Amino acid sequence: MPASTIDPHAIASLVARLDSPDYDRWAAQIRRTGGCRQPINMRGTVLHVDPANGQRLHTYTTHSEPGGVLRLPCKTRRASRCPACAKTYRGDTYQLIRAGLVGGKGVPPSVSGHPCLFVTFTAPSFGPVHTRRENNGKVLPCHSRRDATPCPHGHVASCSARHHADEEILGEPLCPDCYDYTGSVLFNAVASLLWARFADALRRRLATAGGLSLRELREHLVLSYAKVAEYQRRGVVHLHAVIRLDGPDGPTSPPPAWATTDVLTSAVQGAAPAVSVKISTTSHEPVRVLRWGRQLDIRPITPGGDLTEQAVAAYVAKYATKAAECVGTLDRRIYPLEDLSTLGLRDHPRRLISECFRLGALPHLAELRLAHWAHMLGYRGHYSTRSRRYSTTIGKLRSVRIDHARKHEITTGRLPIFSEDQPVTIARWAYAGRGLTSGEQLLAAALAGTPQIGGSDGAR
Repeated sequence: MPASTIDPHAIASLVARLDSPDYDRWAAQIRRTGGCRQPINMRGTVLHVDPANGQRLHTYTTHSEPGGVLRLPCKTRRASRCPACAKTYRGDTYQLIRAGLVGGKGVPPSVSGHPCLFVTFTAPSFGPVHTRRENNGKVLPCHSRRDATPCPHGHVASCSARHHADEEILGEPLCPDCYDYTGSVLFNAVASLLWARFADALRRRLATAGGLSLRELREHLVLSYAKVAEYQRRGVVHLHAVIRLDGPDGPTSPPPAWATTDVLTSAVQGAAPAVSVKISTTSHEPVRVLRWGRQLDIRPITPGGDLTEQAVAAYVAKYATKAAECVGTLDRRIYPLEDLSTLGLRDHPRRLISECFRLGALPHLAELRLAHWAHMLGYRGHYSTRSRRYSTTIGKLRSVRIDHARKHEITTGRLPIFSEDQPVTIARWAYAGRGLTSGEQLLAAALAGTPQIGGSDGAR
């Protein structure tokens, strides 16, 4: 970050922290959090007591820590809030996805021989938007139409510009008044339901391919998957899914001989366009039928193939830490009483958010909770999800990392080695706020070697 763009208050707080006598201990805490920009501050004590005689064996207190608090990582997945914690989450997601493709982390290596696809489910069109298209490395015109006529609002549905990749106009409708904002918001709201219905339809088609009933399929085949949601610049989500076929015992057992990659591909091709969600906004309007978009990208994942397991795992992990910020909305909840004109939003995301509030006020759409998820443009599903038997979990990966760190602390003498009889642990903790000052965030970025994000909420 250039020095001219740094707030003078940030420089002052940075110098104050560097000059503080407990800077080394503060820096050690920040390194332990991985450089978290909004750490959780805790006050308290931990006592280890011998259960036999009540003797105090070891005491830890935050009184001697800088500021009298212990700083813990926030563990957010959002790169817009904390790049350091998002980097950890991204790495864990990469390991989780890769383990389900080649084994490891408790998954046998034989899983790499199971039929597996990488499938992208797109959203339908809700109106023409500015886009960037390339052909053999050459940027094509956005929407070049010689015979385009003005729409009822006076806009010509044509754009001959060759947009740059970072232009804000990408994803913006050619005519905002013609764009179907209602359909866009409702599609995001039912995307998770569409996926659930697709998974059910896929199982039915696999059962038919094997000459089995749906109940019998469970004794021969298990459908395992991991998926992530990606926001397009126009404000709708696409789903990227790794879909794998296992035997009845999960990844430890091979699927039946008839369950091949071709069978799985054919089942996906038939199940995706067959599912839909019907929804209506008012009794005076026709029922909307929401489906996946026409573009369905299906690519097999095979050892040594064109699509490697590393590429798939990295692709999924990248989008696991992103959300709707790329559209231009905020990474926090927006409340109905807020004045959207003061939030610095562009017209397109502002209209999407306004439509969420309008639809969220309709009684028969209350279960969609559109007002609550307005900052996500209606999408209320989890961003990175997996089936139970796909591979390991984020929680298990974190537990292994915590155990490893604890053993290292004991080996280096930072934690005591207790006797065989486990001591009684008495802990008292209290929340003491969160966050760093703007200057401390700059230091945290330097200590962790991660890029600095714009803005700061400060300590609170």
